[in-house]
Parts: sequence; structure tokens; C-alpha cells
Amino acid sequence: MIERYTRPEMGAIWDLANKFEIWKRIEVLACEAQAELGVIPAEDVAVIRDRAAFEVERIEELEATLNHDVIAFLTNMAEHVDAGVPDGEPKPSRWVHYGMTSSDLGDTALCLQMTQAQDIIIADVRRLGRICQRRAAEFRDTLCVGRTHGIHAEPMYFGMKWAAWAQALKRAEGRLIATRRFSTAWGAISGAVGSYSNIDPFVESYVCEKLGLTPDPASTQVIARDRHAHTLAVLATVAATAEWIATEIRALQKSDTIEAEEPFTAGQKGSSAMPHKRNPITAERVCGLARVVKANAQVGFDNVALWHERDISHSSAERVVLADSFIATDYLLAKLEWILDGLVVYPEVMLANLEKTRGLIYSSRVLLELVDAGMKREDAYLVVQRNAMAVWDDIQHARAGATYRERLEADAECVLSAQQLDAIFDPHAFLARAGVVFDRVEALEF
Repeated sequence: MIERYTRPEMGAIWDLANKFEIWKRIEVLACEAQAELGVIPAEDVAVIRDRAAFEVERIEELEATLNHDVIAFLTNMAEHVDAGVPDGEPKPSRWVHYGMTSSDLGDTALCLQMTQAQDIIIADVRRLGRICQRRAAEFRDTLCVGRTHGIHAEPMYFGMKWAAWAQALKRAEGRLIATRRFSTAWGAISGAVGSYSNIDPFVESYVCEKLGLTPDPASTQVIARDRHAHTLAVLATVAATAEWIATEIRALQKSDTIEAEEPFTAGQKGSSAMPHKRNPITAERVCGLARVVKANAQVGFDNVALWHERDISHSSAERVVLADSFIATDYLLAKLEWILDGLVVYPEVMLANLEKTRGLIYSSRVLLELVDAGMKREDAYLVVQRNAMAVWDDIQHARAGATYRERLEADAECVLSAQQLDAIFDPHAFLARAGVVFDRVEALEF
């Protein structure tokens, strides 16, 4: 179970004790609001506030018979509120849940739980963003080869990868903050079909204000599940971003590449059969859990369509996917933080890989220089590609052979001077404008 591994604060949000504590808080606040309206005697509210309590074990015991979690909770709370009240006298607990329906309590509490959990995810993303900012600056001048389709493309700086990750995490932060405001932080205490038939809208406003939520303007009996679907979709996007970063780490750690690798701690063992192995197991774990979070988003979409003003087809499913998605996202971000903060980088291997294709990565600048020299683009392309394919053929057959520059120098149709070729085959020449990428990432605020 994911819960074993989660940070305690995230796990505690989805614990029954926290849910029932929020339920208790809502019920007490609703009674306070009713007292301000003159519906409930102030002295009874004081008793309710002072004595309100519950025991998870007792609620579970009651629910086993009642088969209704809200009624089980209210019964247990009444046992505390009415303790010591003589038989025959009015019980203060009669005012608890007055005019409310189960969804008023459950949906409002669930939204508060989601905001609590989202605050943790936002903090996770910000920490990751700061790590990427710092390491982008650290590797600002570290040369490596860029790859497209998995094939060597052009030279770049390793810090540019970190800059791209930092920008993605900044977008993730923005989505999370916006979702918290527009989709998550809502409450509803509007009665059986959302018509406020037995409860004044003031109660809803009062409770939501105290909880930091916004009243749903038209909640039927439930808070519409497009909000929850949006929250799950954003978590899925955050997880997908983490998966993208972790996938890159895995690719860089391949034995054929080995430009970077996740930490391999003292005493760690990589394989039961092959003692030499140093596997990217944590990055793979991030990718695996991201798939769970992405799949859970589909359940959120399916939960949007309910019969009429309410059914509970969504309830059982979201009790699983909401907690699991927040817990899994928190966990995978924590693992990614550990990977990125301690990522081991091998600049010497990066330089060796940069030259592995014998200069082919400079072909785009050769093409442009030939065009600048007056050749038609089509003719220049033929010269550039003809020599490149000859080098590829040597590489693919593990033959010693001329470098790309040497072949160009021997080609009579290549009209470029040695001085021009010197400038072309300088990797830093590709990166004269790359500073703008680092200026932009430095300006980010996490």
C-alpha cells in the first residue's frame, strides 16, 4: 500500500480521525450560525461546542449496524454532547445537523481535506523548482549533446535541461494554486436538493468563511464533481511532469550513455543476480506511480455524471482515488526531490558523448554557412548529407574513419575555409544565445 511510504502529514489528512475532526468542526460551526439566527439557544451551542467529541472505533462499531457513516458519527457525537443530561430533559444534541443533509457535511469536509492536501503538493513542487533553479545555474556551462528522437542533434548545456524542468514545475505550481481556488476550496450546506428548504444560506456562508472555503452557488445536493475531476486532472499533470523528468534521468543513466545517475547509497545492492548493477530504481518508481495518478484522473471524469440531484456512484470510487492520488503524488515528488538534489553528474562522459558521432552534430551550421557562401540550399544540403552519411556508415560498422570535418575538407564542393570550419566546429558557437534560458529560469520565484 502506498500509505506505508507517504510522509506523515499527507497520510494524516486522509486518516479517518482527521475526516471526523473536520466533520465535528463543521457541525459545531453550523450550530453557532444557527444560534446567531436565533434558531438554537446560545446555551445549547455552548454545551455542543464544549462537549463535542468522537471516537473512530465507536463510529466504526455503530456503522457496522447502521450502515451509514454520517449517522454513526452523529450518534457517537450525541453520546458526548448529551452526557450527564438527565433523562426527560431536552438534549442539546438535537440541534446538531439541524436542517442539514449528509452531503452538506461530507462534501464540505472532503473539499477541506483536498485543500489541506493540495497545500502539501504545492510545497513539494516549490522545493523541486528551487532545486532545478539551483542546478540549472550549477550546470550553466556544462556541455552535453542534445538528442532528438534519441539521436544526437546539436550541442547544448546540461543546465538547459534543469531550466526546462524548473519552468515545467512553475507551471505545475500555477495550476495547483488555480485549482485550489477555483475547483477545490468549496463548501455547501444547502439541504436535501440544494434548495435551502430547512436551513438558512447564512449557515453555509458562516461555516465556509470559518473554514476558508467559498459557498457553492448551486450545489444541488452535492458539490459538482467536475471540480474534483479537475483537481485529479491537475494532479495527473503534475505526476506526468515528474514522470518526464524521471524518464530523462533513466535515459541518461543507461550504460551506453551514463551522463548522470540517481544516488547509489552506501550498502545499497542493485540486483540479486548481477552484483555490478546500479539500476535507476527510484526514477522507475516515480514513473510507475505517475501511471497510477494519471489513471485515477479517469475515475474523476467518470464521477462527474450523477443521476438527477445526487446519487452515490461517485462516493466509493473517490474515497480510493482522491486519497491515493494525493498520497502517491506527494510520495513520487519526495522521491524525485531526493533524485534531483543528489543527482550524480559526469561532465567528462558528456564531452566524450558529444564527440561520439565524430562531428556530425555540427551539420546544421555547415549547411547555413554554405548557404551564406552563396550555394543553393538544396545543393548545400546534398554536400552536408553526403559526407554525414559516410561518417554514419563508418560509425555503424565500428570502422575507423575520417571525422566529419575531415571529410568536408576533402570535398571539393565544400567551399568553406579552415577558419570557417574552426568556427563551425566550436560547440559554444551554438550556444551564444543560450543565456536567455538561464536568465528566465533565474527570474522564477518558487
